[in-house]
Amino acid sequence: MAITSTTLALLAARRQEVDQVLADLDLALIGAWVQAWDDLSVEFDAALADLMLAAKDGRVTGSQAAKNVRLRKALSLAVERLDELSQLATVSAQADVLRMALAAAQSQIDVALSQLPPADRVAVLPTFTRVSDATMDAIVARTTQNIATGLLPLTDDAVAVMKRNLIRGIAVGENPRAVARRMLRQAEQGFNGGLTRAMTIARTEMLDAHRAAGKAADMANTDITTGWIWGASLDARTCPSCIAQHGQLHTPDEDGPLDHHCGRCARIPKTKTWKELGFNIEEPADLMQDSREWFDGLTDDTKRQIMGAERLELLNSGAIKWEDLSTRRTTDGWRDAMHVTPVKDLRGLAA
Repeated sequence: MAITSTTLALLAARRQEVDQVLADLDLALIGAWVQAWDDLSVEFDAALADLMLAAKDGRVTGSQAAKNVRLRKALSLAVERLDELSQLATVSAQADVLRMALAAAQSQIDVALSQLPPADRVAVLPTFTRVSDATMDAIVARTTQNIATGLLPLTDDAVAVMKRNLIRGIAVGENPRAVARRMLRQAEQGFNGGLTRAMTIARTEMLDAHRAAGKAADMANTDITTGWIWGASLDARTCPSCIAQHGQLHTPDEDGPLDHHCGRCARIPKTKTWKELGFNIEEPADLMQDSREWFDGLTDDTKRQIMGAERLELLNSGAIKWEDLSTRRTTDGWRDAMHVTPVKDLRGLAA
């Protein structure tokens, strides 16, 4: 049941593989969004130039912007392109979900196997059960549906932001061409808000598919595994909630890790002791890093960077406990997740 150097190496390789899949997805979405805006910007540029020519006394009113035919046409084209991009995001993610889930199920078994005795020290090692095709298909279907559902409001939301930026009354105290450029930049920001949403939804759902496949592997091998450990990436970018959850043991049937959107935490299988598995040999020391010991070894500046000044002061004074840093939060339309406990709540606990 010990986390060995081989276990840690496998976990590091798994993180790199997951990061690469997500980076490839990000690159595909960013490329598509950039190309779409390059096409649309020509229409918006012409529409805004037309709008500025029609302006009187250097002022563009919201009414003028709303009624401008060329600007309305440009917004209509943006709707069409955002709808296309929403569908592309779903298809692109779907292509990688199965790859992600299959890799997760195999990795979960490999990580569990790394905790067993070396093959040359025992007669026979336990045999692991693979996740069924039906289970994997269900994970892929559920994830794809979640992505598609999450992206449904994308077009309306992005266009609403674009309209707010374009149709507000603008007092022009500078060159009309400069004003048009500023309005174009604002429209682009609204358009790219859809990209941010698409990337967040796709990344989060794909990570959850990875965890779901890991859970399926755990449940298929409860004769060997006793549960799973919450594994955070312990570095300066890790939030206090995930650091506090790191190392916590959960039962095989629990979902998780239930970290926040785009969270990087891993589900690490934990095997039964060698004695429980029938091997009468001594186990090596467990190399799983204790998150509190890791944190205590950081510089004061890094601790403050991670925690924030007041949260760190409450922790150092003993007014709050390590586990108080993480709070379970329910969000409509999404699963529960563990988040950093707000400082105001920590003040209440301290009081």
